[in-house]
Amino acid sequence: MKSKKWTIDRIPDLTGKIIVVTGGNSGLGFESAKTFANKGAETIIACRTISKGKTAGEKITSINPKATVKVMELDLTDLNSVKNFVSVFKKDHKKLDVLLNNAGIMTTPYSLTKDGFENQFGTNHLGHFALTGLLMDIISGTPGSRIVNVSSMAHLGGKMDFGNLQFENGKGYTPMKSYGRSKLANLLFTYELQRYFEKNRINSISVAAHPGVASTNLAHHIEHKLLHKIIRPVADMVIKSPESGALPQIRAAADPDVKGGDCYGPGKIFQMIGQPVLVKSSEASYNIEDAKNLWSKSEELTGVFYKNQ
Repeated sequence: MKSKKWTIDRIPDLTGKIIVVTGGNSGLGFESAKTFANKGAETIIACRTISKGKTAGEKITSINPKATVKVMELDLTDLNSVKNFVSVFKKDHKKLDVLLNNAGIMTTPYSLTKDGFENQFGTNHLGHFALTGLLMDIISGTPGSRIVNVSSMAHLGGKMDFGNLQFENGKGYTPMKSYGRSKLANLLFTYELQRYFEKNRINSISVAAHPGVASTNLAHHIEHKLLHKIIRPVADMVIKSPESGALPQIRAAADPDVKGGDCYGPGKIFQMIGQPVLVKSSEASYNIEDAKNLWSKSEELTGVFYKNQ
């Protein structure tokens, strides 16, 4: 693992780079978008609610009037919205240096997306799988481009079950089981995507990151529960701010030394806190057979097929 201290001061000038951050209007996504914009990148905040995206963009430009921030509508629970985002993006852009797949939902009650997918799996994995695939021609045409998928420590408890991948009709569903599975899927996708790049000799890399224990708005569905109230005082001692929680994904997106297939997370106390370093994810996340099965199933479900070159 890399132990050398890394801060955003080590990010090179990003002028001329184009970076898309899904869910860039709040939390870790906002901190990432702010950092990229301050380093000179044309930063696109892709989010479901335009008004929230504009508010986030205005916060960034109020700090740095020279920052270039654009807001585009993207609803990962709706494949038509994903397709529309890609269509609009391609009209205005001929390259994409970084796609930061950051947006996500956490431990929500059982529900379905507009396309009938289980909501957490559909939002956290399938939406980003489709987005990445639809952008693949422009990504593969941008030398040195990279995709960063944001996972979570919850992937450690995630288990793939291809016989009941989406907890059909709520069968076996618990909010945490689903969340863990979606975050494991993020990693399986990351590593399989890197193999896809290598197989097809594409000059792009696929990287993963996780924030450790960070304070974001993702956990609002569990904040009212008794267990959360009991453990919160202890958690507050280790929970990081969004600014520090975003460092692993910022490093994964902007550090020139990052390599395909890397995973970045905090370096201390079982990857919960500390400086962003190269880490290992769970053994399950490196299961090649599961990765291939997930890829095939994801293509089938979304109708987005990655072409071999």
